[in-house]
Amino acid sequence: MKRIVSLLLVLFSCAAVFAKEDPKYPVSAIPEDMKTGMYAVIREQELRFEINSVSSSTTYYRVVITILNSNAKSYGKEVIGYDKFNVVKSFKGVAYDAAGNVIKKLKQSDIYDQSAFDGFSLYSDNRLKRADLSQGTYPYTVEFEYETEQKCLFFIPDFRLYEDDEISIQKSKYTLAYPVALKPRYKLFKIQEPKTFSLDGREVLEWNFENVKPAKFERLSPDLDQIIPNISTAPQAFEFDNYAGRMDSWENFGKWITLLNKDKNVLPEATKKKVQELTKNAATTEEKVRILYEYLQGKTRYVSIQLGIGGYQPFAASVVEQNGYGDCKALSNYMVSMLDAAGVKANYILIRAGEDSPDIDINFPSSQFNHAIVAVPDKKDTLWLECTSQTNPFGYMGSFTGGRHALMITENGGKLIRTPVYTADQNTQSRTADVFVELTGDAKAKVKTTYRGLQYENGDLNFIVNGKYDDQKEWVQDNTEIPAFDIVNFNMTNHKDKIPAAVVNLDLTLKRFATVSGKRIFLTPNLMNRSTYIPEKLESRKTNVVLRTAYTDLDTVRYHLPEGIYPEFLPEPAKVKSRFGEYESTFTVDQGSLLYIRRVRMNKGEYPAETYKELTEFYRNINKADNTKLVFMSKT
Repeated sequence: MKRIVSLLLVLFSCAAVFAKEDPKYPVSAIPEDMKTGMYAVIREQELRFEINSVSSSTTYYRVVITILNSNAKSYGKEVIGYDKFNVVKSFKGVAYDAAGNVIKKLKQSDIYDQSAFDGFSLYSDNRLKRADLSQGTYPYTVEFEYETEQKCLFFIPDFRLYEDDEISIQKSKYTLAYPVALKPRYKLFKIQEPKTFSLDGREVLEWNFENVKPAKFERLSPDLDQIIPNISTAPQAFEFDNYAGRMDSWENFGKWITLLNKDKNVLPEATKKKVQELTKNAATTEEKVRILYEYLQGKTRYVSIQLGIGGYQPFAASVVEQNGYGDCKALSNYMVSMLDAAGVKANYILIRAGEDSPDIDINFPSSQFNHAIVAVPDKKDTLWLECTSQTNPFGYMGSFTGGRHALMITENGGKLIRTPVYTADQNTQSRTADVFVELTGDAKAKVKTTYRGLQYENGDLNFIVNGKYDDQKEWVQDNTEIPAFDIVNFNMTNHKDKIPAAVVNLDLTLKRFATVSGKRIFLTPNLMNRSTYIPEKLESRKTNVVLRTAYTDLDTVRYHLPEGIYPEFLPEPAKVKSRFGEYESTFTVDQGSLLYIRRVRMNKGEYPAETYKELTEFYRNINKADNTKLVFMSKT
């Protein structure tokens, strides 16, 4: 009997050994040059998109990534979004140790299914599945694989060769499969034409990549889509929730938006009468628009609505009138409807919003938008309306939607336009100050600063200027660049014009503002606008230099000196000029006071990579001038 039991144990042990999977993806198999300078390596990656019909598609994605250290720990997780138009068909995952042995296989109980709550959407049917295969010991490898089915053909996933400049790629593949009649459009950047073939009655486009080490990202560079090899894709014909359209031109895409918005602009008769009553005494179109815009701001509030095609289609103007809220599409549609009732022609506009968002690719018609606004053509000018804000100045687009292309929806379809670009003469920070210096080195200062144009948004001042006292005080503390100060008093004034401005008045005490050494007093005349930024040193710049904002700063500071103090040393006026901008500062002593004037003007533009050293030198010279110290002597 014992022999039988022993034999069975041996057999079971052998079976366990044979059942054990062979190691996969050992870290030792990665060439050293693919690991050097990287915090992760993509071993294999495949993205496959199949068009089934004008209203159906399938996405398959698989990635195997070796995580070398904690900088890449986020890649141990995977999240899949879905809704009623996007169904997750399968979701798998495996974790491997450094030797390639399986540590964990993803079970259904490990996959968390939850609402994709974004913190601001009132209604949303977006959900997500997420899984975490992160390990505490490095290196390790994770493999994720999933398939989704789309009950529409609106988006085709774009492809970037890489997203991170510290993750190398051993193998990557991108595939598009489609019926001949539904061939998608694509645009290549730094990528060769695909391999093409037929399979199961479909045409296939296939791109393969091997042993890719990403180019290092450089600061002050063009947008990543102008640097990273990528493939833009979009359908020609599509259908979304029974709304059929074409995306092969901006005009046709705009016609589809018109179809979505059809009959959404009907206002109740009482509302039309209210609009006409509000605007009956307005002398100009601009006055009418301003009255209705301010009415909109006082009557409605913004909420995000993300239900099915509601992510692209506004709900009716009558619903906004009844409820007093709406998302960007609904509020913009409501604004257009009110203007129409007042006899003012306005247009619904699609735009890609965001302070740091790149401009759309105007040469590749597709759904590249995330926001809606309103434009009112007015003779030679255009009035622009951001309808989601209850505080936004009338006609001001700012950094959120200014200076970029947008799609105007007209009776004839879509038409590309451009929103206002704010210039260096409009984006100004103008400061005057009187500083009373004592023999001890302490000082008192009265400072008035006007922030205008895009500088109205400095530190989110545009949100703070009409806010609570405590929030305003915190803003002053965070944005007053003086080493040591106490606030005696302050106030803020808001000027809500097309080019808005905020005025901040400060009454400060400055402890040990000047350094006293014997009979000498050392003082840095640049009170609170000292430049410290110098671009990092690069041996060889690869990409063009991009300065995204033009602005002008002007500081006029008068120092009232104690009696018996005279200058021992005054530096020469500083003047720095380059293609990037201009800088100058002067010092004038007159009747017991020192007048310091500083002016800097920065240009917006894109410059050749070889000018990077010139830019660095420009900033270095500004920093040197801004930190110049003056020396005063006491006669006693």
